[in-house]
Order: sequence, then C-alpha cells, then structure tokens
Amino acid sequence: MKKIRFKYSKAFFSWHPHNHFQLLIDGKRFYPEILKALMRAQHYILIEMYLVESGNITTTFIDVMTKKAHEGVIVKLLFDDFGANKLNQADRQRLKNAGVTLIFYNPVRLVHLKRNLHRTHRKIIVIDGHIAFTGGAGIADAFTGKQAWRETMIKIYGRVVFDWQQLFIKNFQRASGIKQPFLPHVVDAYQIEDRFNHKTRSMFTHNAKARVICSSGGSQIALKRSLLKRINTSQQTVWLATAYFIPSIKIRYALKQAARQGKDVRLLLPSTITDHPSVVYASRGYYAPLLRAGVRIYEYQGRFMHTKVALVDHWSSIGSSNMDRWNLLWNLEANQEIKNATFAHDIKTMLLNDFKQSQEIIYTTWTQRSKLARLREWMWGKVDLWLSGWK
Repeated sequence: MKKIRFKYSKAFFSWHPHNHFQLLIDGKRFYPEILKALMRAQHYILIEMYLVESGNITTTFIDVMTKKAHEGVIVKLLFDDFGANKLNQADRQRLKNAGVTLIFYNPVRLVHLKRNLHRTHRKIIVIDGHIAFTGGAGIADAFTGKQAWRETMIKIYGRVVFDWQQLFIKNFQRASGIKQPFLPHVVDAYQIEDRFNHKTRSMFTHNAKARVICSSGGSQIALKRSLLKRINTSQQTVWLATAYFIPSIKIRYALKQAARQGKDVRLLLPSTITDHPSVVYASRGYYAPLLRAGVRIYEYQGRFMHTKVALVDHWSSIGSSNMDRWNLLWNLEANQEIKNATFAHDIKTMLLNDFKQSQEIIYTTWTQRSKLARLREWMWGKVDLWLSGWK
C-alpha cells in the first residue's frame, strides 16, 4: 500500500475534492450511526471529546469500545479533563481494564487557575482511517430522550478523514507524551468508493470539496477569519446557528453589513432553555443593533438549541465551534468546511425546520421588554466583556 504523508497545520488543512457527507440530526439519529460504525471497527478507534458523562448512552459506548478492545482493536480516547468530570471512576476503570488508552486533556489543578481555562472542545471520532464523525455533540444522556438537546453531527468519508485523524494524533501525542506511531494499519482513502453499496450512496452528498479547519486558542483564529471571509463575500444567504452567541466586533459588523446589503441574514439561538442562562442574557444585549440592521433572530423553543452550523450560500461549516469570543480565546476547536450546493441545500432544509420551531424576535416588540430584562443583559454583558479581556 502506498504510504500517505500528512501535512499538519495548527490552523487549517488543504481543500480536498471527492468527499462524502451525511447529515445526522439529533441524538436519535447520530448515536445509532456512530455506534454501528464503532461495532464495525477492525483496526482502531480514535475519539477526542469534550463532554463525557456517565449514564445510559455512555454505558453503551463503553460496552462497544471494551468489546472491540478485547477483539484486538486499538482504542485511543482523549477526553477533556473538565468536560469529563462527570465520568465516574467505575466507567474509567472499565475502559482501562479492557486495554483502552484513556488520556485526559489538561488535568485541572487548583494551582493552575489560568491554565485550567484551556480546554479541548473538539468532537472527533475516527474509525480505521476511512470514516469520521464530527459536530457539536458529546457523549451524554443530554442528547437523548424527549427533551434532548437539539444537535447536529455529520458522517464523513473521503480524503478529509485523514486530516481529522492527523488532528487527533497531534493532540493525543501532546497530551499523553506518547510520540511513537500507534496505528499499524491505515485504509487508503482513495479506495473509499469501493466501500459504498447502492443503498448507502443515496444517503450521502458526493464529490464535495472540503477541508478541516481548527483553532487552538489565543492567536489561532482561523475559524473566525474563515467565517468573516465568507460573510463579507456572501451573495445571498448568511445563516448561523450557535449555542452561545458572544460574537466579536468584526463578526457583528459583518452580519450587519450583509443585512444592510439586502442579504438574507439569520441567527438561530437558544431561548432560556439552556445550560448557561447567563450567556443567553449576555447574548440578548447584542440583539437591538443587529435587528435594526435587518438581521433576523430566532430563539429555538422547547429544547436547548446546541447545534453549531454556519451556512453562507453554498458553503457550510459544522463542528465544535460556537464562534463566540470565549471559545476562540481558550478552546481547541475544529470544524468541517464543505463547498457543495447539494449539501448546502440539506443544511438549509434543516435550518428552515428549526426556524419553524423557533420564536422570531421582532425589533418593535423587543424594545418594549422589561427593565429587569435590560438589567440582566447589561450585567451579564459586563461579565462577558471582563472574561473576554482576561488573557
């Protein structure tokens, strides 16, 4: 087999053609797909994850991963130490007893207050080098059931899978101190076409041009630069969905300019059904200027809107990044960027359905909100500015 060389960048990888994507909406759809793929693993399983909590879905994942480890499949897990603080000791021990390598990114230490803020927020699952998953979900019961968080993942085939794999390897090596290669077998990405049967083909967007893009906190702001470039050169549509809307000045300006130019600019954001109500109050402090400029804002109803998706014309971006100042300042983030009209149409259809489940914020009504609401926005806005400036 021809040896494949990887070129790693802290910011982004190259654009690659001939990739294949499947949109997976909500946990009832993406968890079965991920578990099915894990069960079919023959050589290795690589997972980097922020939120991991003991519960029913995590038990199912552990059952599969320990089974595969006993079969001789290499299983490497990199969980964020803070995000996985609710993964109990019994679950951790089950993984280790099965021979799974479990590493925790940046263990929290009381003496390292500022250093503790650096987290890996990436969601990466790679199986045998030929299939990957990414999006906004963790491994937790919050993404299942009737009140499951509204979330989106994608299933990936093609050359970009190798870039997701390389991104995992670099971070795993840094976090674990393990420098030697640990993957004895790699599937040739260019033979992926042979793995598709007729039934599977109809479920995927084909021949999409795509790249992996990431940020590493601090000055590594490739995700932000890429989004700004897309908004500033947009022709018609700019739709953003994010769980935590704390945008930079440049992103706010770009959104307002696009709306003033007559483009369809929409934001899909959480209501007060959220894990961080204070962030919603801070976010609402940005509404009025955006609404005046013509940006349409929707707050999702009934469930926590946790999905992280950007759609600009035929370009889309899905992954871990909320594009907020805090994430870009402190977290390791990674998104899949896709240039494909068919996939963009799928994203648009999904978001149109989400808008139907949302309440649109109307400027004339918004200006009549209570003094208490305004006070909350002002107070949490000040906290946000203080935290964002804490470098």
